Amino acid sequence: MRRCELEFSVGDKVFLKVSPMKGVMWFGKKGKLSPCFIGPYEFVTKFRTVSYELKLPSDMTMVHPVFHILMLRLYKPDPSHVLNHEEIEISEGLPYEEKSVQIIDRQKTDSDSRSSS
Repeated sequence: MRRCELEFSVGDKVFLKVSPMKGVMWFGKKGKLSPCFIGPYEFVTKFRTVSYELKLPSDMTMVHPVFHILMLRLYKPDPSHVLNHEEIEISEGLPYEEKSVQIIDRQKTDSDSRSSS
């Protein structure tokens, strides 16, 4: 429980606490690698003393933008913090060459056993 009163002003950046459900991938990863906090997102409006609306990106349209204050954590800007999260796109027709390094095991079939006799 937080003992101090939290308040955010319009324009502040906050992290959003996410509690991932087992087997559901909403925020990019699932299982042990899923993030505890995502963001930072910009604070837009305050509805009540404990309800805040965030400006979420367009890829998170399935998530309601109003959150309880306990799900938010203030983002303290750090110049060394890297915020680029662009995904690398790979084209479908990208040519590549498969090379076998070593044959580990050969499976004997019926046709192989007939030809050797």
